[in-house]
Amino acid sequence: MAQLTIRNATVDDAAELCGLINEIIEAGGTTALEDRFSPELLADWFISGEFALICHVAQAGSGLAGFQFLSRYGDLPKRWSDIGTFARLNPKIPGVGTALFAATRSAAKERNIEIINATIRADNIGGLAYYEKMGFSTYNTLKKVPLKDGTPMDRIQKQFQVTKNGSGL
Repeated sequence: MAQLTIRNATVDDAAELCGLINEIIEAGGTTALEDRFSPELLADWFISGEFALICHVAQAGSGLAGFQFLSRYGDLPKRWSDIGTFARLNPKIPGVGTALFAATRSAAKERNIEIINATIRADNIGGLAYYEKMGFSTYNTLKKVPLKDGTPMDRIQKQFQVTKNGSGL
């Protein structure tokens, strides 16, 4: 198993993360994101923009193996955040998601986030299994949300309770 170092992402990571996420988008079938990212757009969305809360990267040797972010887009309830997780496809490195979530969960607790929301495409079997493994539970299904090509695709919403009554788990 590869040695992973988890650290906060910086805008200097954006170009490498852009390659990682664009490969996932091009492969299709897992992420609801369908348009390629530029390094500037990626940094704005996930690292340093108005809605970005925290972004961690998993470093394996000299390269980045994945990243995970918390953000507050849209009309989430107070003290909720969204999460997204992306791991390099080739070579796939076991343990990236688990290591990232430990850091993300800690950061969420520090920021007094009570609930982390994950919205996953219904056909993303790996993503659904990952969030279940991390302790998320399903609370809603968004029915037939169209993909860019018009294909209807359900989105499964899962939540992770970071704190209970502000006291932690």
